[in-house]
Amino acid sequence: MTTIRQRRVGKGTDAAEHQPSEETNVKPDRKIPPDPPGRKLWNILSITFGGIVAISFGLLTSVYVATLHENDLWFSNIKEVEREISFRTECGLYYSYYKQMIQAASIQQGLHGLVYDNKTESVRTINILERMNVYQEVFLSILYRILPIQQYLEPVYFYIYTLFGLQAVYVIALYVTSWLLSGTWLSGLLTACWYITNRVDTTRVEFTIPLRENWALPFFAVQIAAITYLLRSHLQPAQERLALMAVFIATFLFSLTWQFNQFMMLIQALALFILDCLDMIPTAKVTWLYIIQISGLLLVCVLQFFNSMILGSLLISFNVSVLIARTIQKNLKKGGLLNRLGKLILHALLVLCLTLLINKFIKKILNLESDEHIFKFLKAKFGFGATRDFDANLYLCEEAFGLLPLNTFSRLSSTLLFYVYGFVLFLLTVAAVIVAFRNLSGSNQVQLKEKKEEYTVTLKPDAAYSLVHTVLFGCLALSTMRMKYLWTSHMCVFASFGLCSPEVWKLILKCLHLYTSQRTQVIKYSIPIITLLYISFKFWPGIMDELSELREFYDPDTVELMNWIKSNTPSTAVFAGSMQLLAGVKLCTGRTLTNHPHYEDKNLRERTKQIYQIYAKRSPGDVYGILRSFGTDYVILEDSICYERRHSRGCRLRDLLDVANGHIMDGLGENEPDLKPSLYPRFCEEIKKNLPSYTMHFTRVFQNKTFHVYKLAKHK
Repeated sequence: MTTIRQRRVGKGTDAAEHQPSEETNVKPDRKIPPDPPGRKLWNILSITFGGIVAISFGLLTSVYVATLHENDLWFSNIKEVEREISFRTECGLYYSYYKQMIQAASIQQGLHGLVYDNKTESVRTINILERMNVYQEVFLSILYRILPIQQYLEPVYFYIYTLFGLQAVYVIALYVTSWLLSGTWLSGLLTACWYITNRVDTTRVEFTIPLRENWALPFFAVQIAAITYLLRSHLQPAQERLALMAVFIATFLFSLTWQFNQFMMLIQALALFILDCLDMIPTAKVTWLYIIQISGLLLVCVLQFFNSMILGSLLISFNVSVLIARTIQKNLKKGGLLNRLGKLILHALLVLCLTLLINKFIKKILNLESDEHIFKFLKAKFGFGATRDFDANLYLCEEAFGLLPLNTFSRLSSTLLFYVYGFVLFLLTVAAVIVAFRNLSGSNQVQLKEKKEEYTVTLKPDAAYSLVHTVLFGCLALSTMRMKYLWTSHMCVFASFGLCSPEVWKLILKCLHLYTSQRTQVIKYSIPIITLLYISFKFWPGIMDELSELREFYDPDTVELMNWIKSNTPSTAVFAGSMQLLAGVKLCTGRTLTNHPHYEDKNLRERTKQIYQIYAKRSPGDVYGILRSFGTDYVILEDSICYERRHSRGCRLRDLLDVANGHIMDGLGENEPDLKPSLYPRFCEEIKKNLPSYTMHFTRVFQNKTFHVYKLAKHK
């Protein structure tokens, strides 16, 4: 098992960006008076300085996570095989394709090897570019080959520095989003500080570098920034076209780099749908965003050789359904409160029915089953019946797919982030309810403002989108811990926007009957500055201590295994074992695998379940027959799985296999009444006794404290 051990000694307060006052939720636009020359110069200086601060903090974050990665592993000093082993599970699989493209005789040969790959899944040729989102590895490998940097920079450093560089893009995008929402770059500065001080909950890039989300989330943040700009009022046609282009490019890159893009954008589409129904954002802009999502996803589908999982996505079905339903129901935004509520309920039901029908129809035509494990997992997770499905239980038993731990909130509260976020969320939710009620009831907002201006509650379209976005992604994070990074980063944006927004403080002061414009200006700068000072004084020493702590990578058992495989097995040998380990085997040795961690394929899931019978209660003949059917030459058994203690009873891999096979689980505890004892002992334990029934099929050729490798006999 990998451990990290201690390394041995040796070897000015800003001015707000000008933002014209907007009567939000009021449909008629009005002309904006021109700025005086002095004000325009001040705005240019403010934007310039704010931009410099944004770039500086982006680069600072990039250097920060790169330094943490180096200090944690001593990456510059360890051997190549150790560097590759540090890319755990699916990270190693993705990086292996970058390595494969670098080592290919030519770019054309490298691409051919990916399109006609027969080493990732034995006795099968698959198209890696269709199955997996690895275009970023392809692009990066081509870039490395054509740039004159081979003598100065190793391929692995070019790869990880690119990912760390994307963190700079990520932070800058968050900074800009907060700046656009609040009108001051001070809000962006606070966002960046919160992102860094809450690093444990905002990113995991320093130890899961090649993970797809680390490629995708920076582009998602850019997309959100572009949408925030698009939803501002009084945009010129050229500005609107530029914003739409930015949204499209960011959406396309986000979709291209992560297989779960469709589910994230489905939540985003749902947010737009809610806001459009409540008349809180312009319908024309929402329509463009629906079209951009569909077109971006279809373009990725073409690049991925018409990947059926994309065509059968709920996102495409939902967006098409909304556009059809809107055409059928043309008078949604007319009438009184009850009339409109009735129309909206019918509209939502129509969209839901159309979505399910279109999705079912597409999946029936394409015979699509690639994503069924996700829906089985969701069904079991939210209590719609227990399941014995192996794939669903495999997800349910992983901590990353469980509920968000409560200690997350204590960490976020220590930086004041969660307290501020909760306060702003409550305030804007109340404002959103008031605005939505007013919109649905058909109140004449212009007259209302004329009669009672000081008590009118408004919510800008960009702020309304940010509110619904953070609520929906918050629900996702609370239900699935792995998705918290989509929420916590936007939490930094949302909280800092609320703390620096003149509209928020204006609303608070008016409720307290304390409002003056001067008081609002003082508070909107002083509170964020005090918060920044608090964060700096409290967390700067801890960050410095963290950066000074030196460790090194240490996993001698896995290193020994990989070196043995490279030295003692033929290059055409086929290996079976756990998904996580085999990804490292492919990366470090280039040997052929029976299975791997990229789980979005039904045949692979069935194959993995069969391979995992090495940890079940099966006869040696059965296991041998299964392994040989996949062309296996060697099988690797891991004590950490065979004698697992990490999970409780019922969630250990061997327990999941026992239940799926209809066998009673090991150890004390209850079993379902229809489970029966197995006729055979557990394979991974019994094979070590070298009984004749096992040695006739399997010969042990390698072992250490963690791994046991057996060579399969080749019977006629």
